[in-house]
Amino acid sequence: MLSREHEDRRTIDALVAALYDTLSGPAGDRDWERFRSLFLPGARLIRVDRGVEGLTPQLLDVEGFVSAAAGNLATRAFYEREVARRTERFGAIAHVFSTYEASRGLDEAPFARGINSIQLFADESGWRVSGLAWDEETPESAIPPEYLVVRA
Repeated sequence: MLSREHEDRRTIDALVAALYDTLSGPAGDRDWERFRSLFLPGARLIRVDRGVEGLTPQLLDVEGFVSAAAGNLATRAFYEREVARRTERFGAIAHVFSTYEASRGLDEAPFARGINSIQLFADESGWRVSGLAWDEETPESAIPPEYLVVRA
């Protein structure tokens, strides 16, 4: 039997599913050790911040993301699910454009949609995230139709 960490990193599909699974759930603690195991050392997470000064990147390492997200997820339900995907792969690298919807409950309407741009690297231990950037849809920046079609 494979360990959960090995199973999570066995394929691109498994890794992306694990990424969504670790962040989604009712209010409460998440399995942050599992989340950490999905990333290469030094991986970057980049959130697009749409502030009054325009678009700026919020750059985080994995620990910075965990620190920023843990408190909010401990007190508020958050469910993020993949609704479409485009994957490009060459050798040991891959890029996944994963379109998502976020809601506060499994049966609730989404309050946000966006795209996770996930850069992956594979070695003998399996696939891991080297970088993750995401941006939410806005009225001025709608998700293009080609990123709403399910395609592996």
